[in-house]
Amino acid sequence: MVIPLDGLEYHPSGGPDDRHGGPAVVAKSAPLWVRVRKNHWTTRLIALAAFLVVWWILTTPWAWNGDKPIMLPLYLPSIPSVWNAFIRANTIHPIAEGVDREVVGEYGYYLWQHLLATLQRIGIGLFFAIVIGLPLGLLMASVKIISVSVEPYINFLRSLPPLGYIGLLIVWFGIDNTSKIWLLFLAAFPPITIATIAGVSGIKEDQIHAAQSLGASRLQVVSSVTVPAIAPDLITGIRVALGFAWTTVVAAELNNGIPGIGGLAYLSGTELKTPLTITCIIVIGITAIVLDSIIKAMERVLTPWRGKA
Repeated sequence: MVIPLDGLEYHPSGGPDDRHGGPAVVAKSAPLWVRVRKNHWTTRLIALAAFLVVWWILTTPWAWNGDKPIMLPLYLPSIPSVWNAFIRANTIHPIAEGVDREVVGEYGYYLWQHLLATLQRIGIGLFFAIVIGLPLGLLMASVKIISVSVEPYINFLRSLPPLGYIGLLIVWFGIDNTSKIWLLFLAAFPPITIATIAGVSGIKEDQIHAAQSLGASRLQVVSSVTVPAIAPDLITGIRVALGFAWTTVVAAELNNGIPGIGGLAYLSGTELKTPLTITCIIVIGITAIVLDSIIKAMERVLTPWRGKA
């Protein structure tokens, strides 16, 4: 008799490979749908293919719909239109049909130049958020009077939407890069500070006492105990801060945001260039995923013990 188990076959009376007559367990290949479900990349590719098929169905003209697509190109352009917008944004092309004058990309810059300008702003804002948020978080977690004094303002800043104070930053710093970097800094600063506080709060006092009993100075305790202990929480805070920075970038580049991928997305939307707007959205999303993957890879290298009991 064969009793099927999850991915196995159980033979109470012994199987063909059991020479002693006892029960045997024989491996059985899992069904195809189980193997597909367990392969994350296959699942993601299937989901992407399904998304593209739905997009194609919605944007293709159909005879039963009067040779019109289900969704008008103004609201959802076709995949070829978005691809053409991507190519146009990365090449030199005539400014208009029948005109000899040529223009570079969009608004005088290639798409990669728009993206690079935005990444530079985000990088500077995130850098200062780490440089200021990390030591402030350490102080707030170590000195109660600083925590009591500063924590309400951190929470106040964290609850404000970027559009709430972008106008004030423009009044203070103008419409150039300074106001944009300040806005991205303010978006990234609270998550890093809060993550640092959470990391320090999770340190066991026994670890600190053990280091001190071995003669470690206060600075050595911070470098050998505190920093490694808060590293996982800090990296998580950086990931969250980077996500906040990306969601803030369009607001940061509303005014004088060219070159900039957020400014390009905003201007193309106001001019009803929907294919270009969707191109910008896709580029922002892919770039954010790539950067997040890089940070997760760094996390695995820098904190290999995380998640291991």
